[in-house]
Amino acid sequence: MPRRYAICNETFQDWTLDRATAYAKAAGYTGWEVAPFMLASGPRQFSKSQRDDYRDTVVSAGLELVGLHWLLAKTEGFHLTTLDENVRRRTSDYFAELAEWCSDLGGDVMVLGSPGQRNLTEGQSMDQAMQNAAEVLAAVVPVLHQYGVRIALEPLGPAEGNFLNTAAEARRLQSMIASPLIGLHLDVKAMSTEQVPIDQVIRDNADWMIHFHANDPNLLGPGMGDVEFGPIFAALDQVGYEGWVSVEVFDYAPGVERLVTESMQNMIAAQTT
Repeated sequence: MPRRYAICNETFQDWTLDRATAYAKAAGYTGWEVAPFMLASGPRQFSKSQRDDYRDTVVSAGLELVGLHWLLAKTEGFHLTTLDENVRRRTSDYFAELAEWCSDLGGDVMVLGSPGQRNLTEGQSMDQAMQNAAEVLAAVVPVLHQYGVRIALEPLGPAEGNFLNTAAEARRLQSMIASPLIGLHLDVKAMSTEQVPIDQVIRDNADWMIHFHANDPNLLGPGMGDVEFGPIFAALDQVGYEGWVSVEVFDYAPGVERLVTESMQNMIAAQTT
């Protein structure tokens, strides 16, 4: 199956949606991934008609809407692991609203990173944090079934937080929920902090991997740093990964055009190495 490349909407900063999706399509991407804070402060602030218009614009440009990421970024009052039961309940409810939003836009995956809203709180053990996170996510599973959406748990390196730092820890959480709608997301920048090579992390976790982000520890796009993508793509091919490879960058200094175009060029080149 040909590799499917997507790009995250925050890459385009203040570009109009028409211009951004047209440029992404011309550069070779076929998927569009959404950070909700780029559209509105929350699901209730983005109406059904707005969702329809946004989806239609993306589709008209020849792109598929992949789903959502940065689920809790720039929000207040939500937390995945907190000891506060009321906050956990509100967080479950918010994820349920996001699942509906994701489905309305045409997506089917929500990447759960957001380290600031999942870090252990004061006096909390890791076991408590795991149990609380499992409780929050298990409460959302019926809604995920309703809308045909999956949540992909994203391990992030220790520089970003202290919860779910490795793929193994994310898998532990997934096993506590035991739903096929809770899977694993792997991110190259984050995997670079693991104790084993990135391609081995991919092979070890292929059975639960449902989404993938391509980037570099230097915060730029794939191939714009020291990480070699040839072995990474070889591993994805070896395990038969058929999901999206979505470009997510964090340093926008090189400019939109270079980030978008060079990332694609580098990924295509890496397939032949």
